[in-house]
Amino acid sequence: MTRSLPFGWILLKVRPMTALRHKVRKIRSKNAGPFWLTLDIFCFDEDNFIYVRDRLATATIAALFQTDEAQIKRFDITDLQVIKFSLPRPHIQGTPEDTDMHGAAYAALLEELDID
Repeated sequence: MTRSLPFGWILLKVRPMTALRHKVRKIRSKNAGPFWLTLDIFCFDEDNFIYVRDRLATATIAALFQTDEAQIKRFDITDLQVIKFSLPRPHIQGTPEDTDMHGAAYAALLEELDID
């Protein structure tokens, strides 16, 4: 069966997104106390670590999590091939506004981030 596009449609060459989750071994997020979150990105090897490190800006993380870039702490741990971010929780853990008691769901936002 052949499918065709409606008359007048234009085919565009679109670059597929490269989600961060396809480029790294693991992404996790968790509480770092009731006031902070930590995001950990585990890379496959040193080359992969350098690739991700050079493309993932702290400003991007700040925009994604709607926080001030100055409040984010970044740790590039070369020996372990891990990139770690610590940032303030949007709401204090356990308050009625807190939608993620353990901080684990924040990794999902990072997994879909386009890094190319």
